[in-house]
Amino acid sequence: MTTRRAVAIYAAISVVILAVGTWIFAAFFPAPTERRAIHISAGIAFVVQIVGFLAARHTRGTNPFAGFGMGMLLRFVTLALYAFLVVDQLGLPTSAALLSLATFFFVSTLVEPPLLKP
Repeated sequence: MTTRRAVAIYAAISVVILAVGTWIFAAFFPAPTERRAIHISAGIAFVVQIVGFLAARHTRGTNPFAGFGMGMLLRFVTLALYAFLVVDQLGLPTSAALLSLATFFFVSTLVEPPLLKP
């Protein structure tokens, strides 16, 4: 499978995961500010997940664990920066913002391995 095709499939699956996750989180966090936080988290998660997937896909032939590790480090750093810098600056509810971003990262990471096979 070509890299372009794998990224397109991963992006499509990620959009579905993020849409379903946003819908579920909105049921638990119904306030408008909480929904805004969930939508921002979904957008950030989508961009970071694609970058992390590209890193893992790029190194899959030589050292797949290095690429997967870089992706995990990218997700961790993003979550930390989001928690310490972005959430307060934008006035987002902390629980809705951080729980949704961490969940989006976790669930969409689970679909990576089948798409990383050579």
